[in-house]
Amino acid sequence: MSKIAKVDQRVKECLEEAGYEKWARCHSPINRGRMMTSNIAECINGCLVEARKLPILSFLEEVRILFTAWNCKNNEIASYTNTTLGRRFEEILTLNRVKALRMTVEPAGSYLYCVYDSERRYIIDIERGTYNCGRPHTIVKIYELPIVLMPDKKD
Repeated sequence: MSKIAKVDQRVKECLEEAGYEKWARCHSPINRGRMMTSNIAECINGCLVEARKLPILSFLEEVRILFTAWNCKNNEIASYTNTTLGRRFEEILTLNRVKALRMTVEPAGSYLYCVYDSERRYIIDIERGTYNCGRPHTIVKIYELPIVLMPDKKD
């Protein structure tokens, strides 16, 4: 605030009058703009201090192992969480579950899968992160897809 006061005292007074919680993330009572107040990059860097000394491929393997371990741990924690989604999202999941029951998935290679839905066939390439959406010469990135739950083979 002293630096701001050196530039313009009126700005400092205006900010103080508005209240720190309205403009400073560290004083905000809520998570504004989906920005975490803790720095995840610093956490990752701290976990990879020793791995940085390794050759690039070994370093990337260490990163993969770290993220896989975190993902498994978080997945296990989340599996015990019994919260309900909002009504809108529950309806979307129910609709996706019904759609998924009509689909069949067949492996076509190490990273290729064919998904059959009624008369349509989708080819999904996990390695490239793409799929053809049933139209010739059309490739879409997988992250652009809506989430569809696949049925459990045990059922």
